[in-house]
Amino acid sequence: MVKMTLNELTAELTEEERRELEAAEKKAPVFDDDSPLMMKEQLMQFKRINRENRTKPTISLRISPATLKKAKQYGKGYTGLLSRLLDAAINDEELVRKCI
Repeated sequence: MVKMTLNELTAELTEEERRELEAAEKKAPVFDDDSPLMMKEQLMQFKRINRENRTKPTISLRISPATLKKAKQYGKGYTGLLSRLLDAAINDEELVRKCI
């Protein structure tokens, strides 16, 4: 699921489409048999799936105590967060050059 604001939409919206989206944003979710309200414990059973590469090698690397502290502030799953940040950073050639 991706959450976007109206300003982040890239396509040109008609005024009618914009009004519909603004009205939908104000409505409360409707839960039914197909989409029931789930408790926090049930939601915690879901796991992120990386369909392209489901197994990742384990490595060791050194990071600053400050970086580790910041990452841990995001709670459980902070190592996955660090992995995704590294994936994004390594694909940014300008950032890689800056850090070399």
